[in-house]
Amino acid sequence: MHVKMNDDAFLKKGFQISTDQNLLDFEMIYKYLSEDSYWAKAVPAETLKKAIENSFCFGVYKQNIQVGLGRVVTDKATFAYICDVFILPGYRGLGLSKWLIQTIMEHPELQGLRRWSLATADAHGLYSQFGFTQVSRPERWMEKFKPYIPLKKEEE
Repeated sequence: MHVKMNDDAFLKKGFQISTDQNLLDFEMIYKYLSEDSYWAKAVPAETLKKAIENSFCFGVYKQNIQVGLGRVVTDKATFAYICDVFILPGYRGLGLSKWLIQTIMEHPELQGLRRWSLATADAHGLYSQFGFTQVSRPERWMEKFKPYIPLKKEEE
């Protein structure tokens, strides 16, 4: 790992990261992902609820108000897929995304994994600081992609 964020510096400023799913602000998460993100626009609320329930989620909080999220899909033994990483606009530029990724990668339940993966259109600089590179053998990877289709609003 090339980056080392100081946990105490964030804690002293009133920030914390927690994996307690009871603290997650679903409405804020849903609003951001379904309306503002490029990767999950129009995600149905029920789909997102199910995804969160079945993932290892890391909430970022400022004085108990959620300001970010990182979701990890994992078996906690061999593989982890990092997704739905965001910090709300008003809290960007403070190093929170680096602190979040560091916290995820250092979590005791995620040590010794053989493979970590993620997909990003614009945060290569962030993830490369943690050792992520382009897929080394893309010819071995396959996908089946089905984008979310926005629900049409009924005509008035």
